[in-house]
Amino acid sequence: MRRIRSARTRLLVVLGLPSFVSVGFYVGSVAVSHNLSYWYLVWNLFLAWLPLIFVLILLKYLRDYTWSGWGCTILTLVWLIFLPNSFYIVSDFIHLGDIGQLNVQYDAVMFFMFAISGLLLGCVSLYMVHQQLLKRLSRQTSHSLVAVILLLCSYAIYLGRDLRWNSWDAFLHPAGVIFSLSDPLLSPSTHHDALTTTLTFFVLLSTLYITGWQSVRIFRLPTKSA
Repeated sequence: MRRIRSARTRLLVVLGLPSFVSVGFYVGSVAVSHNLSYWYLVWNLFLAWLPLIFVLILLKYLRDYTWSGWGCTILTLVWLIFLPNSFYIVSDFIHLGDIGQLNVQYDAVMFFMFAISGLLLGCVSLYMVHQQLLKRLSRQTSHSLVAVILLLCSYAIYLGRDLRWNSWDAFLHPAGVIFSLSDPLLSPSTHHDALTTTLTFFVLLSTLYITGWQSVRIFRLPTKSA
């Protein structure tokens, strides 16, 4: 138990570093420009942390309960609903240069730091769930479920960026969210943006996740002694 807590603490520290640097860039921008226009970057970064918090709680529950139990099922569903927020920050690049608080180069680095922070949080969160799936299901089924999760996240980014839905709207306005989810699927010919955005982010997220997954596997392979 102590080993698990130590690993969890180290993980939070490591993932907290890029987030800390990101917020530092934002504070520096505000200090010089006296403009809070990029505040949404900090808010989106906060939302990006929630899936990791939920999955850490889920892992704790999975040590004592089955995944099919109510508690673990609800935590998994909440995690899945909020997971797209971790990847959503990448779409904030569309605002780069809108205001130009300091200069484009500084803003680009700041946006990149926020984006990479969110991507790291999302990929690590998904990796933890992926590991749990592998303990219970076949490799093919586990990998397929991860691909479906990434596809859902990509579609959710479209719902957030283009249709302006938020994660909590799934609880506050479920009927509207369901309609927005189903309409592009029923009438794909009239929703080209949905297909373009979803496929674009699915390729991006899948490439990043597969690269990270394979990199971890390579480093875990036993090395031959010289």
